[in-house]
Amino acid sequence: MPILEILLVLVLAYLIGAIPFGWIVVKLSTGRDIRGVESGRTGGTNAMRAAGIFAGILTASLDAGKGVLAVWMARWLSPVDMPYRDWLLVVASLMVIIGHNYSIYLLEYHRPTAKWRFRGGAGGAACFGGAIGLWAPIGVFVLPLAAAVWFFIGYASVTTMSIAFFTILIFAYKAIQGTLPWQYIVYGIVAEAIVIWALRPNLDRLRKGTERMHGFRVWLKKRIVRS
Repeated sequence: MPILEILLVLVLAYLIGAIPFGWIVVKLSTGRDIRGVESGRTGGTNAMRAAGIFAGILTASLDAGKGVLAVWMARWLSPVDMPYRDWLLVVASLMVIIGHNYSIYLLEYHRPTAKWRFRGGAGGAACFGGAIGLWAPIGVFVLPLAAAVWFFIGYASVTTMSIAFFTILIFAYKAIQGTLPWQYIVYGIVAEAIVIWALRPNLDRLRKGTERMHGFRVWLKKRIVRS
């Protein structure tokens, strides 16, 4: 596969990932700009804050779909016997997350710093979609595990990071079994690094104990207060 075609696949993967579904969904449903709401990110959690639970679920689903679509596109455009094809699929999946977090469509001039900057999300749903694109059954494992983290631990940021973490563990297990390429483990590790970098402000709030909590712990706290 010529180098220009490889670059085309990666650029297309980035452009797919850069589609700001959170911005689109919130804009169409409420007329608001999601970048001015809470964290300013375009992912499902902030879409839910800006326009309700349906908007959040729709945004997260569409963001995950970007990952699936990009990997499907990379598979379709690359020959089956292509050397390093697994690497192409992995890098294409990562380009979706980068596009999601740093969208060319949301490039803006930030007056306080007098710099241009990209806007986007944290990459959790895009990471999930990329993992499904690489190996579809992983969704059956990662989704309930991430939901359990959200429900019992209660932090959306920790839940987002857990998606890549569980992806690493599952891909590592399958690679050790010899049923999946070991390159898929690299996908999980790099995806986790990208997500953690995007969530630096949240990690700072976690350290300070000021991060917003959701799930079972909030419910339990309310019950204790009422009793």
